[in-house]
Amino acid sequence: MENFIFQNPTKLIFGKGMIAQLSKEIPEGKRVMLTFGGGSVKKNGVYEQVKEALKGFDVVEFWGIEANPKIETLRKAIQLGKEKKVDFLLAVGGGSVIDGTKLISAGLMYEGDAWELVLKGSFRHTVPLGAVLTLPATGSEMNSGAVISRSETAEKYPFYSNYPVFSVLDPTVTFSLPVYQVACGIADTFVHVMEQYMTVPGQSRLMDRWAEGILHSLIEIAPEIIQHQDNYDKMADFMLCATMGLNGFIALGVRQDWATHMIGHELTALHDLTHGATLAIVLPGLLRTLKEKKRAKLLQYGERVWGITGNSEEDRIEKAIACTEDFFKSLGLPTRLGDVQIGEETIKEIERRFTERKVGYGEDQDVTGTVARQILENCK
Repeated sequence: MENFIFQNPTKLIFGKGMIAQLSKEIPEGKRVMLTFGGGSVKKNGVYEQVKEALKGFDVVEFWGIEANPKIETLRKAIQLGKEKKVDFLLAVGGGSVIDGTKLISAGLMYEGDAWELVLKGSFRHTVPLGAVLTLPATGSEMNSGAVISRSETAEKYPFYSNYPVFSVLDPTVTFSLPVYQVACGIADTFVHVMEQYMTVPGQSRLMDRWAEGILHSLIEIAPEIIQHQDNYDKMADFMLCATMGLNGFIALGVRQDWATHMIGHELTALHDLTHGATLAIVLPGLLRTLKEKKRAKLLQYGERVWGITGNSEEDRIEKAIACTEDFFKSLGLPTRLGDVQIGEETIKEIERRFTERKVGYGEDQDVTGTVARQILENCK
């Protein structure tokens, strides 16, 4: 196990009716900016609950943060926040709204263009923020990361800021989510875990078992919540899987991959695909491409997560990859580039971008533009 320093300051407030706790978590006298997406919170009752909880607070609202938050929109929120002298932010929505609000929190304290912060990669001088989560997926409610897009140049990059001060998770607010969004959230959570797990074997028994526990939970609950989103206990499990999958707990002392995500970000930037859907396409292709490098962990994954034993190692590896792809298919997600009409031109562009940036991803930083191309060829 590698050396590490771990601290996660986010306070989780979990359960039915807990949005009412907001007034106890935001300091009195704060001018609060509420940030939202497209308006679904007005249909599922979340907006009314938030407004009721914040009676007596000086509140400013900003609407329109996209599913893949765009700098062009976030600049407007930053400008509004500066004009209104906002000193607390509350993101109400899914991971994208929380991601976008993390950049807003930094941009409010920065004199230049906020895209400069994205290119820099991090900025810790921020306005404090809290969150009310409505769509489990990204884990943004309990981590310091965000991913921000720029429409003008079709770019999408990770950005790191401060953790939310608190996050409210009420499973009942997820009951009205569209099935496809739930499916993408499950895939996103699954791949978050795989990015931290499917690397070097033998680093930590505890991290391996913890990661496998989340994967098992997702596989068990997925069929039920795809059919019945109003199952409180299973949606509660899903929310916690998403949070625990990317709040740092399963990453303690282990090397991480993230090549699937970086390739997926490019597919989103170029084609505006939903993030979870891009991961369902890329991960099986990455495993097919790097199966020799990841042989030991793939065998462990196949046996412990999918119950695959017997036959040759090669057969077991192939079956583990097939089970992974079949799981994504069972969610109704695309698993091949052809499913979303993406072809050779996009593969060449992603290879060009990686090569031009001189980047290398994966646990050994060896997923270069050339390797990314091989991965995408195996996603056809």
